[in-house]
This record gives sequence, structure tokens and C-alpha cells, in this order.
Amino acid sequence: MLRLLTSIFLVSAGIFVYSYFRELNPGTMTLHTGPSTQFDLSPVTLVVFSMAVGAVLVALAVGMRQTVHVIGNWRSTRLQRRKEKVDALHREGTHAFMSKRTSEAVGLFEKALAIDPNRVDSLLWLGNIYRSENNFSEAIRLHQHANRIDDRNIEILLELAKDLEAAKRYEDSLQSLQKILKIEPDNLTALIRKRDLSIRLEKWSEALEIQHRLLKASLPESERRAETLLLTGCMYEVGRQLLERGHPDKARRYFRGAIKKDRTFLPAYIGIGEILIQEGKTKQAVEILKKVFAKTHNVIILHRLEELFLEQGEPSEIIRTYQEALQQDPHNAMLQFYLGKLYYRLEMVDEAFDILSTIEGPQDQMVDYHKIMANLFLRKQHMEQAVVELKKALQFKKRVVVPYVCTACQQETTEWAGRCRRCGSWNSLVALPWLDGGLGVSGKDSTSPPVRVVPYQGIASPFETV
Repeated sequence: MLRLLTSIFLVSAGIFVYSYFRELNPGTMTLHTGPSTQFDLSPVTLVVFSMAVGAVLVALAVGMRQTVHVIGNWRSTRLQRRKEKVDALHREGTHAFMSKRTSEAVGLFEKALAIDPNRVDSLLWLGNIYRSENNFSEAIRLHQHANRIDDRNIEILLELAKDLEAAKRYEDSLQSLQKILKIEPDNLTALIRKRDLSIRLEKWSEALEIQHRLLKASLPESERRAETLLLTGCMYEVGRQLLERGHPDKARRYFRGAIKKDRTFLPAYIGIGEILIQEGKTKQAVEILKKVFAKTHNVIILHRLEELFLEQGEPSEIIRTYQEALQQDPHNAMLQFYLGKLYYRLEMVDEAFDILSTIEGPQDQMVDYHKIMANLFLRKQHMEQAVVELKKALQFKKRVVVPYVCTACQQETTEWAGRCRRCGSWNSLVALPWLDGGLGVSGKDSTSPPVRVVPYQGIASPFETV
């Protein structure tokens, strides 16, 4: 009732005001709305009409604004509900995956992506699941899609690099890691991954450059020692490649750099010896190797000298070198075995028999020892003893290879190399370590699965076995 009375009052007041101002402003005005259209209006009528039009326009504007606001609220509410549904599906998917319900997790992530195809974290999780199932192509597709959505997301690029590496697309994986380093040049994870891939692809110069950068980072002391060892190995490999490609002067610098990092790094010493041999400076190479042996007492140096002297037709020199080493360490069973083996190679039957028959300890561990002794007994016409030695050799269920074994992974091999073919460790191949009371301490767990076989041919000549 109050509204009705108020409305009647306002209308009456409006009519009164209109009449009052119309009496004060008599006459008419001509309003042209077109070439042949015109209207005669009083001034007050024109003003009132203008106000009415303005009010209508304001009402329309307010109405449209309210309509847009309502539509926006409806859309926002709809998007929020969709986001909540996608969030719920993603959470359920992660929970299912953590609970090892992988197939259920895949279905939940796929439902989430069906609603929101650009959900980055769902793309990441689903791609990782596919990679764990060796479905590398699908993992790559999902992570590439996530990368297109957010091309500066480092986590996405890291996962994509893992996919590509698992699919053996190593060059593409390197490109993904390079993108990370453009965004974040000091990203340690990307640097390490790129370093490891460079080593896998034998891009030793790139690996060495990255290794220098890694050592400038703040690393714990234990990690720093391991990275320094890896730096030494990379320097050696760069030198080895340069030597193989016919650049001995450049190779020499890298070998010396490796020795400066680690005075016990045998492969670099042998590398320098090989350079001298290629340059025709065999005597100088021999002198250097003798000095290295005097410093390290590493029998592998004697193996290299043995090959050198035999190639030169100077067996007496290597015999004298072995004898001098035995004079300094007369109870060294390793040196005794290798000198006896040398005598056997040179057909010096009596000398070989005299020294090998006096060795204590290793004969129960090496099939090759019994094979040598059997041959020696045969040449001496001692048939019964030869048969005994052959029977001992046949009792070995596992053939112990002479002469090298890796202290990191126990891989046995007949050829010396600067790097183990199985586990990739440098300077880890030793000669008959069991004669010295067991394998040396290694930084790698021997029970860990072997890495990819390293396609590396050693610099030193292979040691001839029986």
C-alpha cells in the first residue's frame, strides 16, 4: 500500500512539475529527425523526453552489465566445479599409483585429461607411468604435449629427457637437457644427466667441459672426490681419442693433466708411453715406464714392458726387469708367477719349472697355473705329474681368467684397458689381485647391475695368456 501511495505521489508531483515548467516556457520547438520528418515539441517536453531516453539507456546498460555478471558467475562456477572434479580424479590417480594400482591410476589420469587435456601434472604423471611400462612413445607424446603448454617448466623437460634416453634417442635427450640449461644454466641435475649421456655417446670433450663446471659447484666432500675421479677419467679419454685421431701433442697435454690430478692414474702413464712409441722414442718410453713401475710397483707396467721388449727382440731385458723386481720383493708370488709365465712363453722350460714349482698359494686358485705346469711336466716326460695337473685344471667349475680383473665389478678380462668395459670405472683393472690378499676397495657396489658395455679398446697391447 505504501509503495502504491508513493508511486501515486511521485506521478502527481511529476505532472505538477511538468505543467508548471510548461507554463513558464510556452511555445514549441521543431525537432527534425530526417529530411522530411519533423516534430513540434515544447521545450519542457523535449527535456523530459531526453531524460526518459537517458533513463532507458542507463537501465539497459545496467541490465546488460548484470546479465554479463550473471553469465560470468555461471561460467566461473562451472569451471570451478570442473576443476574440482579434475583435482579429485588427479588425487585419486596419484593415490592409486602410490598404492601400486597402476591400471586404475592410468584410467583416472585419462579421465582427468579427458575433462582438461591441458592439465600439466596429470600429463606428467601419466607419461611417467607409461615410461615405467616401457611405453616410451606414449610417454614422449604426453610430455611433449605438456612442454608445449609450459615450455619453461624444467620438470617437464627433465622427464622428457628421461623418456628420450630410455627410447635410445640420445641426441634428442641431449637437446631437452640443453633447453633446461638455457633456462637455468647451473641446474646440477641437467648438467649431470648431460654429462652421463655425453659419456655414453663418447663425447668426451663435452663431458669434460661439463665436469669442470660441476666441480665449481658447492658439492659435499665425498661427492667432490668422486667427481674429481670422473674428471680425471674424462681427461684421459679426451687424450685417448686425440691420440687415436693422430694428435699426439694434444693428447700428451690431457694425459699429463690426468696425472696431475691423480699421480696413481696408470692409464695416463701408459698413454704417454704409447705416444713416445708412436714417435719412435721407444727407449724413452721404456725409461718412463720403468720409473712408473719403481713408483707404483704395478705389475701391469711390466706387462707393457714385456710386450715392448719382445716386439724389439730383446727378451733378456724384460727378464732382467722381472728379476730386479723380485730382488726387491723376493716373496711376491705375483711377480714369480709372471716371470715363470714369461719363461714359458720363451720356451725356457727349466727356468719356468724351477720358479713356478716353488710358488705357494696361487696354484689352488688359477686354472692357467695348472695348465702351464701340465705342459711343463709333459715336456719333461713326467706323464703322471702332467695328468695330475690337468685333472686339477679340469676341476675348476669357473675359469679364473689371467691376468686382469676389475676391482669395482669383478669383471675378468684377458686385455688390459684404461676403463672397465662392464662398469665403466677407470684405472680399476688389476693383475691377479687375489695374490695380494683380496680385491682393492672400490667406490662402487659390486652387487649393482652392470652398466652398458663400454665400446673402448685399450691403448696398451693385450697381454698374451696361456
